Amino acid sequence: MAGISTWRSASRAIVWLGVALIGTAAVCLASLVVSGWLISGVEQANGGLEEAAQRSALGDYFGAVSAVFSGVAVLLLVATLLFQQRELRMQREELALQRRELIASREELRRSATADLRGLHIQLTQMQMNDASLAEVWNDYAGHSPAEIRQLLFANLTYSHYALIYEWGSMSDAEVLAHARSLVRSPAFRRYWQLSRDAKAALPEDSTEARFFRLFDRAIREASTGDGSPA
Repeated sequence: MAGISTWRSASRAIVWLGVALIGTAAVCLASLVVSGWLISGVEQANGGLEEAAQRSALGDYFGAVSAVFSGVAVLLLVATLLFQQRELRMQREELALQRRELIASREELRRSATADLRGLHIQLTQMQMNDASLAEVWNDYAGHSPAEIRQLLFANLTYSHYALIYEWGSMSDAEVLAHARSLVRSPAFRRYWQLSRDAKAALPEDSTEARFFRLFDRAIREASTGDGSPA
């Protein structure tokens, strides 16, 4: 059965191929006949072959003029494309400017939110400093007297203040070191550093807070040598 089906399919393909060849030949023959008839009609309409040739030469003349207008059209098209390209470049520049403004606005919002959080932290710390009973609720310095706790809390506020300024890019490394070298002269600040250093050292190495911590830690080590040089 499979052989019969294959034979029938091959037969149908041969038949259709023959029909296609015959059709193609018929179309070609008809095209030749129609083309000859059209050419003969054109010659008769123009007064014969010689008159048709003269008119063909005149058509070539106008063809040259048409070529000039075609060239002008091409130049206008090129100018239009260049203008559109310029417009697209200006649009891209405008979008890039809008993107930069959006990034700047987002950064400003982040700074504002950070400042609000810092302000809340300052308020809570001030409440602890003013009321010893509140310091028992949130107290990272257990075992110290109320006076020592207030000093440690104030040292933390001072450190956080400089850290925020450094994070916003308003203070260079050299300026941070200058302030740190002044602060580490205080025994109270050095006690604060001893108690909080391990937590700060655990910050991610590539973070701004970690870079700020390393500057203060350097100032502490310099002060521990007694001659101002790094340990």
